[in-house]
Amino acid sequence: MSQHTSPFSKQQLIPQEETLEVLKQKGELFIGIPKENQQKEKRICLTPDAVNAITAHGHRVLIEAGAGEGANFSDADYITAGGEITRDTKKVFSCPLLLKVEPPTFSEIELLNPQTTIISALQLKTQSKKYFEELAKKRITAVAFEYILDDDGKYPAVRSLSEIAGISSVLIASELMAATNNGNGLMFGNISGVPPVEVVIIGAGTVGEFAARSAIGLGANVKIFDNSITKLRNIQTNLKQTVYTSTIQPKNLLKALKRCDVAIGATRGKDRAPVIVSSTMVEHMKKGAVIIDVSIDMGGCFETSEVTSHDKPTIEKYGVIHYAVPNIPSRYPKTASVSISNIFTPYLLKIGEDGGLENSLRFDKGLRNGLYMYHGILTNKSVGEWFDLSYNDINFLIF
Repeated sequence: MSQHTSPFSKQQLIPQEETLEVLKQKGELFIGIPKENQQKEKRICLTPDAVNAITAHGHRVLIEAGAGEGANFSDADYITAGGEITRDTKKVFSCPLLLKVEPPTFSEIELLNPQTTIISALQLKTQSKKYFEELAKKRITAVAFEYILDDDGKYPAVRSLSEIAGISSVLIASELMAATNNGNGLMFGNISGVPPVEVVIIGAGTVGEFAARSAIGLGANVKIFDNSITKLRNIQTNLKQTVYTSTIQPKNLLKALKRCDVAIGATRGKDRAPVIVSSTMVEHMKKGAVIIDVSIDMGGCFETSEVTSHDKPTIEKYGVIHYAVPNIPSRYPKTASVSISNIFTPYLLKIGEDGGLENSLRFDKGLRNGLYMYHGILTNKSVGEWFDLSYNDINFLIF
């Protein structure tokens, strides 16, 4: 029988190496941080320590003079950390990668170079169709940090700011109760022989959990209401103690509100926070009781809430003090800045390692979730539907 000859040479039959991925080139980032010009926005995306870590990896950071002052970081701190300072706003906005806390205003979008990448908050509820059209004109790539997902499928930026808001709500309530602030003169703290302050928390998410943790730490008696049994179960586990929990039933809630000294609203809705406490319920509350409506960013969950400002934070209705300032974390800009900075820094170092945002978006699903515009093409479904704009699936644009 004749030997069968192979059409391939012996060399060709040996398994060959295959180049699966072209070696990622490390990229040098040039990051611009402008001074926030929204009223009362004192936070900054990167602390001097973070700038130090980023410049140590060979990246450049250009900061507008005075950008960190609101959070008590001086220009000198940034220079020592390896950052560069400029008074020229236009120069900062011409950086290829821009970091901001607030979304850019129309006049700021004008200063951007075409094809710039911007990472900031999106604050969808405050935007207009024109905002996205202006970004599209300049073919901007934009990432909203509140939509970035971590490995656990959670939103790290939202969680950090919710932790601050939850703790702040209790600190604010204790200030408002002091007689020096014309409050009812009750003090948080478990004083021997004195009944503890009664706190009702509506919503068992991150804000609710951290409000409860602070209130319990200050010796208060806490009652938590939420319609999700899972959330109520989780909050018990996370607080490592048994607290009063209940689903939101008008009869139980009203009974608790009549007795409480502080009520904290911390519920979220899809487009608007659900109104859970009616004005009739507020009427039945004790005179001098305090309401902190943390949900005011999304419309508020007390019917009687009205948006107030840090300058004049409270209004009184039915003898009850209402505090409904949006963006509570901006009361503590230094803590909030460190918190935001901790989220930003690893991502920026990763983008540098991956050789630019394009590559990072390919490899990092969580970061891709934060992307809402890619070279001027809208990629976020909810933005598209909300503003009636056409959008594309990012997975078809990046391969």
